[in-house]
Amino acid sequence: MARRHAEIAGAGFAGLAMATALCQRGWTARVHEANAELRAFGAGIFIWENGLRVLRALGAYDAVADGAFAAPAYETRTNGRVLSFQPINGAGQYRLLTMTRQHLYAAMLAAARRAGAEIVTASEAVGATPEGELLLADGRRLRADLVVGADGVRSKVRDSLGIPQQRRKYEDGLIRVLTDRATLKGGDWDHVIDFWHTAGRTLRILYTPCGADQLYMAMMAPVADAEASAVPVRPGPWIECFPQLEPVLTRIGQVARYDVYETTKLAQWSVGRVAIVGDSAHAMPPTLAQGAGCAVTNALGLAVALEEAETAEALRLWEARERPLTDHTQRRAAEIAESRILASGMSWDDEGLRAARHVPTGTGQYSDLAGTA
Repeated sequence: MARRHAEIAGAGFAGLAMATALCQRGWTARVHEANAELRAFGAGIFIWENGLRVLRALGAYDAVADGAFAAPAYETRTNGRVLSFQPINGAGQYRLLTMTRQHLYAAMLAAARRAGAEIVTASEAVGATPEGELLLADGRRLRADLVVGADGVRSKVRDSLGIPQQRRKYEDGLIRVLTDRATLKGGDWDHVIDFWHTAGRTLRILYTPCGADQLYMAMMAPVADAEASAVPVRPGPWIECFPQLEPVLTRIGQVARYDVYETTKLAQWSVGRVAIVGDSAHAMPPTLAQGAGCAVTNALGLAVALEEAETAEALRLWEARERPLTDHTQRRAAEIAESRILASGMSWDDEGLRAARHVPTGTGQYSDLAGTA
């Protein structure tokens, strides 16, 4: 019997997870990356327990855990006051690893290659047909049993199919910064700290150690605040609001991106033999740190569904099974972005952390916390 074949647009986290999970189940998969090089944007990333379980299933967990950072606590400080404090990564506690996006990407890329995925660079996808063709910028039409659009928020594969969608931008955005930790090491400086300033000017820095020497800062500023949202970063307003972070704010250097919070919600996640996965299907504000978690969870869930049913039925089963949690997470992330409620302290409840405590499809065999056994 011939092996089933997938053509995948986008070699980000969703595309790599999709290729790996399919190849593990006997498929062949070819991933197309529009850029000439395979790399992740220079920033940090959170992977909660649900994502860690998926990484284990994909064979990437050990490489990710080796070099990631397990903070002992997550706290919120607003206008100099500690408003919430939560121990993490201990026995029976929430498990959350932080790392650079490059570190996660390298581990997932290696896992995809070990599984047998073919990855092609400088290969731009511009569309797809419901019959199962991936359309490339060079004019080629590649036939497959399944086409996957994992080509990001501005997905050309998704848009070529005419799927009805709702897109919305919010009043805040992020500058993502990687720098060294300077003198901010040890004690409380090993915590993930959500710093807020709301007295006269609203700014936020999510201070995130990514290793012994690396620090990720997600710097939230309103779109309307031209000084604070400017790139390269102007340290002045940030130091004024967060003087305790001056040792790292003065070391940022040149930063070239400010991303406005936005959501994309599709009427459906598939058309014919084409599935839309990751940010292409459900972009969400980063307020719950579940964009990557939902992306890899849904990729693995689709591969499992394709083991259980033929393509058309599998796509229906996949969306019915995976979408309710993703919709909930996207909605809650948007509510948090709009209300800025995190300034009052992280709420460790089911509304916010339902995805984090979820056992993803295809990972039920891991009864322990990922990586603890």
